[in-house]
Parts: sequence; C-alpha cells; structure tokens
Amino acid sequence: MSAMFAAAQPAEAMLEPMAGQLIVVSCYTRFDNLAHGPRGTEAKQSLYTFWMDPANGQMTLLSVSKDTVMNPAFSRFHPEKNMLYTVTESVAEPGEIVSWRVCPLTGKLTKVGSKSAGGTSTCYITLDRGCENMLVVNYWDATVGVFGLDPTNGAVQDCRSMFDPKEGRPMKARHDKHVNHSQNDENAQKERQADPHSHAVILDPFFGQIAYVPDLGMDLIRQFKFDQASGTLQAAGMVPSGPPGRMALGPRYIEFHPNLPVAYVVNELSSEVSVFEFDRQAAQEVIASETPESTPTLRLLQTVRTIPEGFPGDMNTCGRIAVHPSGRYVLVSNRGHDSITAFRVHRDEGYAGLLSTSSTQHTFGATPRHFQFDGS
Repeated sequence: MSAMFAAAQPAEAMLEPMAGQLIVVSCYTRFDNLAHGPRGTEAKQSLYTFWMDPANGQMTLLSVSKDTVMNPAFSRFHPEKNMLYTVTESVAEPGEIVSWRVCPLTGKLTKVGSKSAGGTSTCYITLDRGCENMLVVNYWDATVGVFGLDPTNGAVQDCRSMFDPKEGRPMKARHDKHVNHSQNDENAQKERQADPHSHAVILDPFFGQIAYVPDLGMDLIRQFKFDQASGTLQAAGMVPSGPPGRMALGPRYIEFHPNLPVAYVVNELSSEVSVFEFDRQAAQEVIASETPESTPTLRLLQTVRTIPEGFPGDMNTCGRIAVHPSGRYVLVSNRGHDSITAFRVHRDEGYAGLLSTSSTQHTFGATPRHFQFDGS
C-alpha cells in the first residue's frame, strides 16, 4: 500500500527545496497470519519512505522505519495535520491503528501511538469531513468501528461505536485453518463467502452522512446513516453489488466520481466494476429519519468486465479501483492478469458516468494489489 505527502528534498543534500513529494510504502512482514497468500518474501522492515520527482517519476529511498510494526497493510494521511495512520493486518491478532509523524525534509517516520482496532485483519481507514472521527474496517471479522480524533493533533482516541454484521455470532471460517483468500476457484469462493467480510468504508461526498461498506462475503453494499457528533453508524439497508441473481461477486472497494452522482464498485471475485447512480433524494430521506428504513440510495446502471473475455476468471481477482481526479477515467488493478485496466467515463446526456474500456496495461510485476495517483 502507499500514501503520499508533499515535501521538499532531504535536508542532508543542503540544496534549495525542489518540487516533489514523499511516498510511504507499507509492507507485509509476516505471511502466516494473513487471510491471503502473498507472493514473494516477507519484508524485513514495515515502512519505507521515498522521495519522488514528479517530472520523471524517479523514486529515491530516504528512510526506513526501525519500529517493529506487523503487516501495516493500509495507510492514510490526515488532510490537515502531520499525521500518518497505518492499520495492521492479521486474522489471528487484533488489528492496531498506528499513528506516525512524518519529517517533510528527511522522510523519517516517528511513531506517535497505537490503538486497538477492535477487530481482526484491519484493512481500511476513512476520516469524516470534520476530521472528528476515523471509520475503520476489520476484514476478517467484518466489524466496522468509529474512533474519535483529537482536534488539536489528530491522535486516535477511544472507540465510539462498533458495528458487527454477525451480531455476535461466531465465524464459520477458522483463523488457524482457512482457504487462501488469494485463490478464486469455486471452493475458495464458497469458503470466502461463508461469512461477512467488510472490506472498506467511505462516506458519500454530497452530505458526508451516508456510509457505504462493501461486504465481500455477502455480495452487497451495506448502507448506514452516519452521525458525526455521536460517532455512530445506524444500519439503513443494503444493495446488491451487481446484477440481480448473480453470485460470487465479492465487492471490495467503492469510489465516487468527483463531479457526477455516480459510484463505482469493484467486485474482486467476478473481475467486474458495477456503476451505480446516487439518489440524492433517497439519501436526504435516510439522513432526516430518526429510524431510517431500508431505502436504497444507490441504483445499478452498468456492470463491465475488467479482464479480457478469453482470460479465465478463476485466475484473477481485482484489487484497487480509483477515479482519476479529472473524472475522465476509472482505473482497476487485476491480480492474476497482472494489469491495470483504464475505463473512459462518458459525459454525454443519458450516459453520464457509464464506462467503456480504454486500455489495459501490463504492470511488469505480479499481483498489483494497490496503486495511487501522485499529487501532480
């Protein structure tokens, strides 16, 4: 995973500051306690900081964290404070939310603190509009927590609420004996979808009060009314992540278009992107209700494949989906096909937000799990 932070070049160079940015790359340090089976070897250190020249994309290693942090799988920067958050991934041990300060000159990470994520295999972080709360997803046990943030320094505070789609029921899968979640044959899909598996959480960009959680295990997008003041999530229905009647979709991430009332869901298991229209009126009704009913705020418009028709679906799983800041393209990574597929976003009346395949580019490496647009 990677996160970005604008910075000057290293102070040691004693030169005039140059335009550039810092890129923090987080690594898996243990494979035995993961839901999936990564390729390659375990990393010796967990976090590496690089300086990148946006003119040519060249990266220079600046700093390697010496703090022992296990499997910091996902990272996010605070938009206003010098604070980087990482979450640790393990199906056996509770996840941790680790906070870091970043030196903008040297790239050195200084550990500030750590807080239990309240669940296992922690995989995603979202901050609300006011940066008063952090919403955290635990993939393995599917729980979604809301944690307060210190307004002065961004430090993670105590858990304010926790949603458990299992309602306290034990999981069918065992953390010490389970299928490799990197596999995508019929048997692997059956076990992966025997339990709920929340994979991400985002807030709608219009009101910031509707939370969406893709549940890979249940083939649906959970919908919540989010109360920023109390830090609570109130269940408000769910939407299938693809065409009616389809199974083994595996929704992983959801992203909104920057200008259009459209959301894109990447279905990991079926190697597809589903396009949804956001219903503002329905969202307002959910927000206004003290006891929100199951009123869908997303309506399916289109589903497109991310890999060529001739490539076997059981040999691929999708990873990341990202909408370009211009709103002109949607990109998806394919793990197995080892490619990035770019979709063009249509803007014509009646077709706004719909996708058509623009290109597919090999990544020149295996298993592209995550990618990020640079700040330039």
